[in-house]
Amino acid sequence: MDKPQAMDRFLASVERRAYCIANMAVGNREDALDLVQETMIKLVDQYLHKPEPEWPALFHTILQSKIRDFYRRERVRKRWRVWLDRFGFGDEQDPHDAPDPLSQAPDPNLQEPQVEIDNHRGMERLNSALQGLPPRQQQAFLLRAWEGLSTDETARAMGISNGSVKTHYARARAVLQQELQDYQS
Repeated sequence: MDKPQAMDRFLASVERRAYCIANMAVGNREDALDLVQETMIKLVDQYLHKPEPEWPALFHTILQSKIRDFYRRERVRKRWRVWLDRFGFGDEQDPHDAPDPLSQAPDPNLQEPQVEIDNHRGMERLNSALQGLPPRQQQAFLLRAWEGLSTDETARAMGISNGSVKTHYARARAVLQQELQDYQS
């Protein structure tokens, strides 16, 4: 099996979860898509030659780096926006505030209405609880619980020590268990 085909399969397997991680981190659909795309391009360009088992950790290391870069750029942009707004040069309307038409489309696989309502409420509550976590806790939780990365792989991806990963992950789990105790069976 050749590497490009294996890389295509790997990227297809992580794209949806990576988008969710990026979207949760940056809170904007378009920015999250850009971050995932940039991450994929960098992985292919610079790490295609690496062994396949190393790709997940490399991918998430790149994604975490892109997310940190995004935060840095946003801090600078916010400073400029405040200054521009103060002197009357701010935008009238943010194009990111428009509703997503795909989120309004009906799902053809809907379950019973009450089950759908309960599931939707539960997912909203989980999403809200995850977004309420500090960024490091959020990312440690998503990489460990959702992506299934080991403590070592998560530490490399986040650029922190194993002990810090364990601390952030434990704190995130404690907060989420407290926040979601009504949904535990």
